[in-house]
Amino acid sequence: MAFYAWTQDLPIDADAYDDITGRIGTTPMPGLVVHVAIRTESGRMRYLDVWEDREQHDAAFATVVHPAVHRVLETRRVQVDGEPPRHPVDVVEVRFADGTSVRG
Repeated sequence: MAFYAWTQDLPIDADAYDDITGRIGTTPMPGLVVHVAIRTESGRMRYLDVWEDREQHDAAFATVVHPAVHRVLETRRVQVDGEPPRHPVDVVEVRFADGTSVRG
């Protein structure tokens, strides 16, 4: 299996991220292996996402992620020029605390 994985730096802080995840709630996102939200030194957010494939990623972003993000950005009056760039990463393995893993 080859993963679809990337990092992305975002123009939001952890409070805005909390608003986004609050809107997403526990909505299932088939194909998501792991999502890691990182606070950078500047206080902005960086994501590391690993998906089973691009198709499942695109479907989840269209139906779950982007609607939540757009609503929060609108409410907070955050202006962005499109999607911030994503930087592909080559994930070899994702290992979990229970000893299981998935390989790309």
